[in-house]
Amino acid sequence: MYKKDLQYYKFCLYGFFKNLRFFDPFLILYLLSKEINFLEIGILYSVREFIIMIMEIPSGVISDALGRRRTLILSFITYIASFVLFHFSSNYISILVAMIAFAFADAFRTGVHKAMIFQYLKVNKWSDYKIDYYGRTRSWSQSGSAVSAIIAATFVYISGDYNIIFIASVIPYVINMILIYTYPKYLEGEIKKISDISIKSRFTSVIQAAIFTVKKLQFIKVLTNLSLYTGYYRVVKDYVQPVIKYFALSLPVLAYLGDEKKIAIIVGVIYSVIYIISATASKNSGRFTNKFSNPHKPMNFTLIIGLIIGLAIGLSFITINYIWAIIGFVGIVLIENLRKPIGIGLVADLSEDRAMATTLSLTSQAKSLMAVILAPILGFFADTYSPGASVALVSIMLLFILPVFWLRKNTK
Repeated sequence: MYKKDLQYYKFCLYGFFKNLRFFDPFLILYLLSKEINFLEIGILYSVREFIIMIMEIPSGVISDALGRRRTLILSFITYIASFVLFHFSSNYISILVAMIAFAFADAFRTGVHKAMIFQYLKVNKWSDYKIDYYGRTRSWSQSGSAVSAIIAATFVYISGDYNIIFIASVIPYVINMILIYTYPKYLEGEIKKISDISIKSRFTSVIQAAIFTVKKLQFIKVLTNLSLYTGYYRVVKDYVQPVIKYFALSLPVLAYLGDEKKIAIIVGVIYSVIYIISATASKNSGRFTNKFSNPHKPMNFTLIIGLIIGLAIGLSFITINYIWAIIGFVGIVLIENLRKPIGIGLVADLSEDRAMATTLSLTSQAKSLMAVILAPILGFFADTYSPGASVALVSIMLLFILPVFWLRKNTK
């Protein structure tokens, strides 16, 4: 099929180190510890996704026109700045500034690395295996998240403080900057020296290619189907943290520990299990797709199942069946990691080669739009009713509009 050469493992290591974000399993708990309510958390998430949305196309264009490696290195520098800001933040405004910095970093990263992977596959004539290749390299990201959860839990257990997990996240991001610098220069994309062609004409060329791609109805359908669930996943997944907190406090074991240490251990173990399962799902995405006659079917199937699981999570939370709610969150993460490589592969098939990073960034932009809309709604319902009722209500809303996002093989 394809060779697992040195560059393959560089792609894998990139994903592994990128997901050593030690704050991920504790982000909502960190925000709640700062006396921020769910609506304010929803606004933070919405601001983050809005900035990502408006910056996606400029970042993709800059990457395609000026070079992908430098764009990624700039992104990681901005991430590090946001981690430092989070570490020292003491109020809502400073946390908002840190979230904005994080959003800019995310916007300049998303889509760029995927474009480099697909460029590498094309050069080596392995494009037919893009779903399996991307799924397997992405599984290393989830493995990184599993390791990250255990390390983060250890930090919180020892220090009793959430702030340390942000500053600790700087180290793997510095390593990734060095790793990106060692990528082959041809993965920068189709670029020329500024002296040979003006930046303006290059930007125009890339934008025209992106517009040509977006005009395809089939592209729009794939884009919306993929982004609906990913946007939903991004705003819902962290709501497992208060569920785990309640679950941990209800357990008779580890009663001799303080509440924070008990929560840290249970969060670390559960998140590690979640990410190990999601890594397995991502690794087997290609095999999963092969069980269907065309890739549209698994996209539709996973979308409806994921939303039904979301409804079940809400009902489990409301009825204080925390363990079933946690299992439901595992299902939501698993489905995201099964369907994302399929959706990204479909988007890549419909994209213009010279604007690959741009159209892949557009995919993330659409996902961000969904998250911008859903995050404050989720936060409002969580404050008004409960986190569980919030997840259930949002899931019902999306199930009602599901026909709009349904893929059909013969869409032109």
